[in-house]
Amino acid sequence: MTEPIVSSIWLYNNLEDPDLIVLDASPKIGKTDFKNIGIKGARKFDLQNEFSDTSSELPNTLPSPKQFENSCKKLGITNSSKIVVYDNLGIYISPRVWWMFKVMGHQNIAVLNGGLPEWIRRGYETLQHKQNNIKPGNFEAKFRPEMVKYYDFVLSNVSSQESILIDARSPGRFKGIAPEPREGLPSGHIPASLNLPYTEVLEHGKYKSKEALEAIFNKLDVNEKPLVFSCGSGVTACIILLASEFVLKNDKSVYDGSWTEWAQIKNK
Repeated sequence: MTEPIVSSIWLYNNLEDPDLIVLDASPKIGKTDFKNIGIKGARKFDLQNEFSDTSSELPNTLPSPKQFENSCKKLGITNSSKIVVYDNLGIYISPRVWWMFKVMGHQNIAVLNGGLPEWIRRGYETLQHKQNNIKPGNFEAKFRPEMVKYYDFVLSNVSSQESILIDARSPGRFKGIAPEPREGLPSGHIPASLNLPYTEVLEHGKYKSKEALEAIFNKLDVNEKPLVFSCGSGVTACIILLASEFVLKNDKSVYDGSWTEWAQIKNK
């Protein structure tokens, strides 16, 4: 897999590849019709528990390389695995999983464009989820720290403008005129950041064309500066980061604490 996304047609034609592992990263929310069903052989990717630092007060925090490694082994993943990840919302959690594997040094991973809804739309078979006994894998993480940014870097960047921070939340939340979904958290944005709602890069649950994405990012005028992507909790930031992969060669990273961390610290 040389591209960050694959089509349902590609996945259907490659399902019997012995090196292929399909991960279902569907959140608990979503279309009721799609709950407890998935693509044949898909293995459940538990973002909130197995693949997050549950000791953190922040949601969806990137786990340690060791935790990530051990959780991958439970799913039978090796360093030679070809991974395709999807979710039942089309494009939502899956780009976060894609980014996490990239952070941990695994390159051979792609997102299923359109996710489970697109798979079903094409008439491909779905099955009730059944996690059979999985032979443990021997995955080894090779952490890439340059792909993750933390509060101190983002704070210093407000004045240095070394990187451009792009926020994936809605315009209302970014401008501070719509509430945050996290109770007690004020809305607003990090100074000098730009707003690109993640919905702008999607159409009917799939990524827009390369030409459309190019036009979107050209409007941001980011030049060749490094890009740092943010959102509420580090999930939808990965949607626009992946979109930028199609059209930009800039260095890219995610502010893992995102607005939740920034607003909590600034409002203490």
